[in-house]
Amino acid sequence: MKYTVLAAAALLALTSVSAIAATEIKDADGNGTYSMDEMKAAFPDLTEEVFKAADTNADGQLSADELAAAQKAGTIPA
Repeated sequence: MKYTVLAAAALLALTSVSAIAATEIKDADGNGTYSMDEMKAAFPDLTEEVFKAADTNADGQLSADELAAAQKAGTIPA
């Protein structure tokens, strides 16, 4: 019984961490990129400066590659 409770607590803890770590970024307009507004919905503390730094082609949108690079660099949370 003791081991069952410990195993259940560990599973619950791991599930909670995964849920917290997985921030969903929605492409609200379905254009395949992320605007500042879409990114702010997922990351309310995101600044214009960080967004512009991640937007390496300066088109005002983050592509999946730009987002992945910024997340890998730690600029935007993964």
